[in-house]
Amino acid sequence: MDDTIKSARARAEALSSEIHEFCKTEMPAGLLDRSRRHQVLSKEDYLCWMRLLQEKNWGTAHWPVEHGGQDWSPLERFTFEDQFARLGCPWVIPFGVKYVGPVIYKYGSPKQKARFLPRIVNNEDFWAQGYSEPGAGSDLAGLRTTAVRDGNYYVVNGQKVWTTYAQWADWLFCLVRTGDSQTKAQNSISFLLIDMKSEGVTVKPIDTMDGYHHVNEVWLESVRVPVENLVGVEGQGWTYAKFLLKNERTAGATVGMVRHALDRLKLAAAERGELESPLTRNRIGEFELRFLALEQVAYQSVEAMMNDTENGGEASLIKIRSSELYQDVAEATVEALGIEGLPFDIEALHNGTEPPIGPDDAAGVLKDHFYNRAATIFGGASEIQRNIIAKAVLGL
Repeated sequence: MDDTIKSARARAEALSSEIHEFCKTEMPAGLLDRSRRHQVLSKEDYLCWMRLLQEKNWGTAHWPVEHGGQDWSPLERFTFEDQFARLGCPWVIPFGVKYVGPVIYKYGSPKQKARFLPRIVNNEDFWAQGYSEPGAGSDLAGLRTTAVRDGNYYVVNGQKVWTTYAQWADWLFCLVRTGDSQTKAQNSISFLLIDMKSEGVTVKPIDTMDGYHHVNEVWLESVRVPVENLVGVEGQGWTYAKFLLKNERTAGATVGMVRHALDRLKLAAAERGELESPLTRNRIGEFELRFLALEQVAYQSVEAMMNDTENGGEASLIKIRSSELYQDVAEATVEALGIEGLPFDIEALHNGTEPPIGPDDAAGVLKDHFYNRAATIFGGASEIQRNIIAKAVLGL
């Protein structure tokens, strides 16, 4: 085994132990309890969580040392996301620390780095991602939001959709079209940083079927964005977007979330005596085998990243397997809860009160089941992921 990988494994094992100890001794019990019960978390909850991580120097530990990170290996980064997800901790909101931060430190100007990176490290700005549009989701190159140069500004017009937590955001990193209609689609896309307080920015909520306000429409009507907020070179936004998507599709959090959901299913089945049923045992056994396969692929992908031997299809394979398994496990958990899985009290989820009947996380389990019906769509639909695998791996 390569000494670099051996060293990374040792550090990852130490990090895993430290994370477990942190959750036992330093994690606020109320926040951890609400997260494990799948309750609705507020912006303040997430900011508290991100501050806790940054106090441990974990929030941006995957960044280079010169930008305030620890230069974590892909395995350490995977372990960080995986272990917190397995323990039922809140989602590590990625838009600042995982998405736009690395784009800025790799492609941004010195002024942008000085302005934005310290605020991302210290969680002073809340970011949202302006990618998807009506008619341009998985086919992102078809986006139609325009940015027309007007002196020292770009005038931006268009609509973004499914924009997670835009209602909380201070800033939006946004793909826009700056070239003319004769330019190849990917070569006319640029990467802009837009202040959400700018005149002409309107956020409209989209309530998903779980009854919660996760996502939004963002309307951009003659929004004037300083040219200095253009990241890198005009027309090179597609290159920066691909770099970001590579970060987006790292697998630690998804693998850990599936493991946590599978453990919850086994608990629900055990509490109701359903593990005595051969049908239930067979179903859970199938899920366990699928999870082991998912976990193995994820670790192989991490090792390929460390050896620089990726084939381009790993992230897509993990996305397909994890999202489909997560949906199946969530559905089985609702079934295992029986009648106790039926009540769905939004007020209880928002206020932290007890559900009408059943275990105190029953309504949250159902909320997650509803929300994750979209897991095979967001972040790149399964059909698109299969096309990527066909091209990158099979050469079709």
